[in-house]
Amino acid sequence: MSQQYKGLTEEQVKFFLENGYVIIKQAFSREQAAEFTRNMWTRLGMNPNDKSTWTKERTNMPTHERLEKVATFAPKAWDAIVGLLGGEERIDEQASVWGDSFIVNLGTPETEGATPTHPAELDNWHCDGDFFVHYLDSPEQALLVIPLFSDIQPRGGGTYIAPDGIDLIAKYLADHPEGVIPEDRTFRPSTSTLANWREDPGFWSHLEEIKRCQKFVEITGEVGDVALLHPLMLHSASKNNLRLARVITNPPVGLREPFNFNRESPEEFSLVERKTLRALGVDRLDFKPTTERRRIVPKRIAIQKAMLEAEEKRLVELKQKEAGLGVETMPGVVTVA
Repeated sequence: MSQQYKGLTEEQVKFFLENGYVIIKQAFSREQAAEFTRNMWTRLGMNPNDKSTWTKERTNMPTHERLEKVATFAPKAWDAIVGLLGGEERIDEQASVWGDSFIVNLGTPETEGATPTHPAELDNWHCDGDFFVHYLDSPEQALLVIPLFSDIQPRGGGTYIAPDGIDLIAKYLADHPEGVIPEDRTFRPSTSTLANWREDPGFWSHLEEIKRCQKFVEITGEVGDVALLHPLMLHSASKNNLRLARVITNPPVGLREPFNFNRESPEEFSLVERKTLRALGVDRLDFKPTTERRRIVPKRIAIQKAMLEAEEKRLVELKQKEAGLGVETMPGVVTVA
């Protein structure tokens, strides 16, 4: 096995090149997960043992804490990340941090026990990276990472992915070196105007294009498992028919330099680069953006700022109750007098 693929077995390498994802089992412990999620229910303002308080189906929580090093928290996952991206020297560790920005899927009374929705009919299909203009070689999101902080059973709200969607997205981005802007589950060419972009022939609708996909996979697993997905993987939240709390995060991994699909030696390609080239049906590609790379301030920033303030208020109130009562003040959060 080549040194650049360390952390991965030969079987995992082949699987990733074929399917665009790999699952790293037991990358961190249940004890680590319990400690990291210790304040989650207080922050949500919900009771884990009373579903009547579960007033929101899905919540994308803001970040309070960040891990110092992923390599320390989940070394097996970090080694696999390094293996997929061609070496630790290519990774921007400052842009590859995990935080407690939990994505909580609690389902609804209406979806509990309901017939599962066919994956192609889900309304949340998208490609991650709402904070930058997308190019085929964008370094800002080099992998989509999904650490599991709860057990996820089939029909339990796990993320759905469409492995054959990688081919569609890769070809679209290769055809648009001017870059595309993520906008409400769509891509629009960066040179189009807001007034008419939905009529632009270059407009891409994730919800329409997903109908062309034939392969769908539901991400399930146990606490501590980590799914590592190709950055162009189309994916969607699903309906939680079991109403067992599903808790994940989806931290990005950033590169120091853009992907390079035209390296001198084929052995220098990372697995992600090899998978992208395979999706395009070529051995190499001299891709060059035709516009300047730039960041975007996503709408979620303002939303999560307000959520952060509300969560901090709940945490302060909890501490005040703990100080005054010295008893259990929230199910699952026990204090000592």
